[in-house]
Amino acid sequence: MPQSSAAPAPPPLPESSGLPALDADGLLHLYTEMLRIRRMEELAAKAYTQRKILGFCHLYIGQEAIAVGAAAATGGDYWIAAYREHGHALAKGVPAKSIMAEMYGKATGSSRGHGGSMHIFDKNVDFLGGYGIVGAHVPMANGVAWAIRARGEDRVCVCYFGDGAANQGAFFEALCLAQLYKLPTVFICENNYYAMGTALHRQSALTDMSLRANGVGMARDAFEGFDVEVVRERVARAAAYAKAGNGPVLLEIATYRYRGHSMSDPAKYRPKGELDEKKSQDSLEIARDRLQSKFGVEDAVFERIKGEVETEMQAAVDFAAESPEPDPAVLYDYTYAPQTTSLGVGDDAPSFTLPEAEGPWVPGRWPEEG
Repeated sequence: MPQSSAAPAPPPLPESSGLPALDADGLLHLYTEMLRIRRMEELAAKAYTQRKILGFCHLYIGQEAIAVGAAAATGGDYWIAAYREHGHALAKGVPAKSIMAEMYGKATGSSRGHGGSMHIFDKNVDFLGGYGIVGAHVPMANGVAWAIRARGEDRVCVCYFGDGAANQGAFFEALCLAQLYKLPTVFICENNYYAMGTALHRQSALTDMSLRANGVGMARDAFEGFDVEVVRERVARAAAYAKAGNGPVLLEIATYRYRGHSMSDPAKYRPKGELDEKKSQDSLEIARDRLQSKFGVEDAVFERIKGEVETEMQAAVDFAAESPEPDPAVLYDYTYAPQTTSLGVGDDAPSFTLPEAEGPWVPGRWPEEG
């Protein structure tokens, strides 16, 4: 019988991603993408208070640098996310109109109005959802990674989840399998420190979620996610490592959500003054300050971008409001396979008759055995 041993140390992550440094245009593009997310989410919050968006709605305000920085590093790869995914979808290339219409539950939405806020999906840009069960989508990333390997693609699957999901059994199982088979998966824990509403130190003895990787011998990294250039570089290193066949990587990216867990959460569990303190590290302000101090970008440029973003996002809201409701006749089209019977009720409901058992069944013994 083989002796047990500790998991071998994984190869180190590369010291550099090899990506070129951003010039003024490159950084300005990332600033614009973050502003697009910020404004879309602000308008989604307004629509929710007007009951134009129903159900749950989890906003990404404050965390924009992660999705945008990761998109700059892995824009051509597969992404899968949890339910705070509006920002990820926009950063990955899902049109704002399609996202907003889905949040409104309209037929023109990315999931044809079937999913709503938590289930944005667009295969055209390889954004594979939006999932509502905490941690349940993490193993699905391994399935995507298996497909990458089977197809011989030079890509990774980037999987986003929060600190709360890092305590779920499905998360641990996914890490075990990914490392065992050296799958090209980049797991990103966006640690905003509160899960649904419980401070991290009260939900986990381990507060650096990247250390979860040590138990399976996986490569890991941990850093703050307020500077979009830092996120771009560090995510690119992880993606390069996985694409080289070294196996998966677990990243913990520390961040902070400005709003509650969802629109129904007043976030009164936060210490007084903490939100203002975190806003001093706002990702948009960090990028703007660098654009002005390093590249001399003038205020007029930012005003122009602000106006363009406002026009785009207001058009998305108008599109969603004016779009038709889904046809109730297609409600089950993407839930069940084609049926040979109806799914009616009463006299129209399908009925099934089970044959009566010939006698009692004893576990381990078939009836004919007596």
